[in-house]
Amino acid sequence: MQGEHTYDFIVTGAGSAGCAVAGRLSEDGKYRVLLLEAGPRDSYPWIHIPLGYHKTFNNPRVNWMFDSEPEPELNDRIMYQPRGKVLGGTSSINGMVYMRGNSADYDEWRQRGCEGWDYDSVLPYFKRAEDNGRGPDPFHGSGGPLKVSDHAWQPTLAKAMHDAAVEAGIPANPDFNGANQEGVGYYQTTISRSRRWSSARAYLGPAKNRKNLTIATSAHATRLLIENGRCVGVEYRTPDGPVQARASREVIVSGGVYGSPQLLMLSGLGPAEHLKQHGIAVVRDMPGVGSHLHDHFNTYVAYKCAQPVTMNDLVNSLPRRILAAAQYAFGRTGPLASMGLYVGAMVRSDRRLERPDLQINMFAWAIRERSRHGVVPQPFSAFGLSPVHLRPDGRGTVRLKSPDPLAPPEIRFNFLKSANDYHALIQGMRICREIARQPALKPFIVEEILPGPQVVEDADLKADIRARGVSNLHPVGTCRMGREVDAVVDPQLRVHGIDGLRVADASIMPSIVAGNTNAPSIMIGEKCADMVRSAAA
Repeated sequence: MQGEHTYDFIVTGAGSAGCAVAGRLSEDGKYRVLLLEAGPRDSYPWIHIPLGYHKTFNNPRVNWMFDSEPEPELNDRIMYQPRGKVLGGTSSINGMVYMRGNSADYDEWRQRGCEGWDYDSVLPYFKRAEDNGRGPDPFHGSGGPLKVSDHAWQPTLAKAMHDAAVEAGIPANPDFNGANQEGVGYYQTTISRSRRWSSARAYLGPAKNRKNLTIATSAHATRLLIENGRCVGVEYRTPDGPVQARASREVIVSGGVYGSPQLLMLSGLGPAEHLKQHGIAVVRDMPGVGSHLHDHFNTYVAYKCAQPVTMNDLVNSLPRRILAAAQYAFGRTGPLASMGLYVGAMVRSDRRLERPDLQINMFAWAIRERSRHGVVPQPFSAFGLSPVHLRPDGRGTVRLKSPDPLAPPEIRFNFLKSANDYHALIQGMRICREIARQPALKPFIVEEILPGPQVVEDADLKADIRARGVSNLHPVGTCRMGREVDAVVDPQLRVHGIDGLRVADASIMPSIVAGNTNAPSIMIGEKCADMVRSAAA
């Protein structure tokens, strides 16, 4: 064990939330902060090119490349789980959609006992983080570290998708993160000047010359040091061997939905019987650690396109790829300046619902396969409409496969465990077909290729969902916040029963938000840093 170093705060995990926590805690120079990241620096060029996220989807250089256990309701298929293993975490490899969720999601957190997490309380942190290209308004901020912008480049297909949704009766919505979420509109993204704006770029870029912030890459946190009921430091592994660092004030765990519960369990905080099975001494029996895993779930309807205006045309043509590279290199424009997802719709599968439970993503591409082996596009011009179920009933677990801290965790989702989960997705597929039938898309559609026009009955659609549906890669909940008996952290994000220890990432969400989870994760980091500073004052 190498010699110890002491800091005021240690943050484990430089992902969406972790970068925000470390950046904010170090900005006034008052505290010494250590930020640990198991992966490398974000120097891989494809990270920073918006369409380059396809190059990071299954790249072990920057990606944990986890797999779930076989899912019973999905014909025992394994759900591939790409997660960022690099500065910026998953914000360095994701699709860059800026979506906060529905305001009622946060009010529901408050109703469940999470004081200070209602929408009015979290909105200032969203605004503080944001530098929106549209400028400030009651819902958006300017001057924050996170750049948010409209698409700099869009294919003609994007407008046709938008207009078709309006023709199908879905109201136009200029801002999913504004006064109302429901409707169809153009997504904003965490892109600036045609470059990805990850959490690392946002929070660590301005901090790179701070003498009070130490950023350690290739530093894998393996155990929390807990003495007399207090977390006093972290043990982590480096290429030169194991190291221990001490925290005089607090440790903030930001390892993500899989990494955070894994680190807690390796440190003796988790379900007692499970820890004993792996020979880990139980510090505190906490059944909720690694429980309540849930995620959005999606399928898609794909169409052969009558015009060569899709991303498939780019991938399948060398001349088009050369042209796109030149457009990006010399003008920061063209398809490489975007990420292929321009338009979405927030809708209700049942009009009796109070708020949207479906997100219809409208992709300028269509694929044959998505797995740990990569994304395989259709060999012809095609695009897809993808219904995402935002309020899933299924709950799963993250558990240890081994006491080896470098081993991947065991991930079980238990997707599609209720009739409601199926009903929402079936309705979503029918909404997608209704959009595709509209006049605005007629010039672009040759035929439906997946699941195919012959798949119309509920039973057939259900079978297709089981065969093709996938995780939407928005996992949350494994260290959930609350006051229930199995909650892991309190509303201050302090781990129940352990002093000096907090968790700050998407794992603390008591229920998943209706939309992409990157922006909420950054908000959680912002709010955590504020609470930590208040406690330290």
